[in-house]
Amino acid sequence: MSKLALFKLEDYLSIREFRAPYMLCASDLETHTMQQIIDMADDQCRDLWNRLALSYTEPYGMPLLLDQIAELYGEKFGAHDILSFAGAEEGIYCACHALLDARDHAIVVTPCYQSLESIPTSLCDVTKIELGHEQQWQLDLDQVAAAIQPNSKLLLINYPHNPTGAMLSHEQQAQLVEIARKHNLWLFSDEVYRYLEIDEKDHLPSIASLYEKGLSLGVMSKAFGLPGLRVGWIACQNRDMLLAMSNVKHYLSICNSAPSEILSLIALRNKRQILDRNLAIMGDNIVLLDNFFNDYRDLLEWVRPRGGCTGFVKLNSSESAYDFAEGLLQDKGIVVLPNSVYDYTGNYFRIGFGRKNMPEALAKMREFLDSRAL
Repeated sequence: MSKLALFKLEDYLSIREFRAPYMLCASDLETHTMQQIIDMADDQCRDLWNRLALSYTEPYGMPLLLDQIAELYGEKFGAHDILSFAGAEEGIYCACHALLDARDHAIVVTPCYQSLESIPTSLCDVTKIELGHEQQWQLDLDQVAAAIQPNSKLLLINYPHNPTGAMLSHEQQAQLVEIARKHNLWLFSDEVYRYLEIDEKDHLPSIASLYEKGLSLGVMSKAFGLPGLRVGWIACQNRDMLLAMSNVKHYLSICNSAPSEILSLIALRNKRQILDRNLAIMGDNIVLLDNFFNDYRDLLEWVRPRGGCTGFVKLNSSESAYDFAEGLLQDKGIVVLPNSVYDYTGNYFRIGFGRKNMPEALAKMREFLDSRAL
């Protein structure tokens, strides 16, 4: 076991995100105030909120909340098939520590949120399957199959994909499950952007519902736009695996925040209202981005995202994406994420289109690009 690497993405954002007026790389959706969520409460939730004591909560999660989360995964899932966490990050950590040791091998699709790569790398050997712009960020399943070794134990994926917005097709997803089943792999699926498909027909079933050794990661932060709640979960058919992850969780958060659990319950009972609003924001913003990238097509390229609220933009310039991002921040107060925080080669930056102020940020970015063209 080795020490965890510096978390480059979080390190980069920690000194920029809360000081800049525009987060044009945001990976979450426009949020709500706490009062707006409380106003959505039904009678049962309002009573729970008014009588709430600030005591410890159940380690697996509030039973009513687990029941509500289970509905996201189909009829065969119940509260006993869900384990909650303090955000998605803790779920990744617990799953990897419950599954992996130095004798094992894991496979991870990159670029990705660093935890999906760095945590397994701290525990065992890891093979990266790198997506490419020239291939429209599509996953090569033959490459996945070729990476499997006799001691391979875990395959980690993320769809809808952050940062590229790529999706698996229904056929690709089924083939990936069959590869995992054939080689007896655990399949960890980061699904925090599920429900944010640009075209509804691209919506995929959860990996946990398709595969007996599948783990589906969800969170209130991304699709639901409520990162301040710090509530995530993993759905899994294997209850022994849930128990093993829970035993790791005992060394971390132990349990969730009591107010956050009730607020999450209210939000999930109103998920259609929240998701429809978020999808409308995304839909308006991606049209603006289509026009923007057309106007600057010699400098900027992107593969139009099919899911999630982020895209990975290619910068056709001798200037590095890092220097470009720093100039944009200094001149216009706009944060984008350069590819260096992903340890990804080339010249790319992440853009986000889930916030209401994106049109204003994009107008500022136009000013920045036009001033440089003079």
